[in-house]
Amino acid sequence: MSDAFTVLWTHDTCRALRKAGRVGERPPVAFSGVHSSLPAWSGACVGDEVYALHVNRGVVFVVSRMRVIDMERRECCGTAPATWRESAFPGHSDWSILGAGGCGAAAVHVDATPVRFDMPIPGDLLARLTWRNRRGQTRGLKYLVDGRLERSVSLQGFYRLTFESADELAEAVSNTVP
Repeated sequence: MSDAFTVLWTHDTCRALRKAGRVGERPPVAFSGVHSSLPAWSGACVGDEVYALHVNRGVVFVVSRMRVIDMERRECCGTAPATWRESAFPGHSDWSILGAGGCGAAAVHVDATPVRFDMPIPGDLLARLTWRNRRGQTRGLKYLVDGRLERSVSLQGFYRLTFESADELAEAVSNTVP
């Protein structure tokens, strides 16, 4: 059975996506990292779903749902840099805003839904969502008041959803995808 994860895309990332005209386009790649500048997708495997989330004024939005295709450098990534001054993934320069320049960045090829900023997660669903760690311990969102997220700290990172929450979130997204 595949797992599902969430990853928080920052205001800077989402602003850059809008400015670059990427709204409505499907990202072919995302980036994982070993440094805190990028979320580490180390728990994800081929076939897993990843929900890119964005928080704006207390509302949590699903920006894109991505299915992991592979986590290897491919020909589409371009030539690996010979020095630190060269672009790490010249073949994905259009999507470098997703973290290609991050410390220790690694390409994660995905099959994704188009980037959008109009798919809010209902507050009642936010209250039910739970994540689980590798030891099987679960947790919900902190700082959730009346269906609005006051602080995004409990979403910052790359977290595995429980199977029940993954199903509920998948259903909610499926009902809003045109």
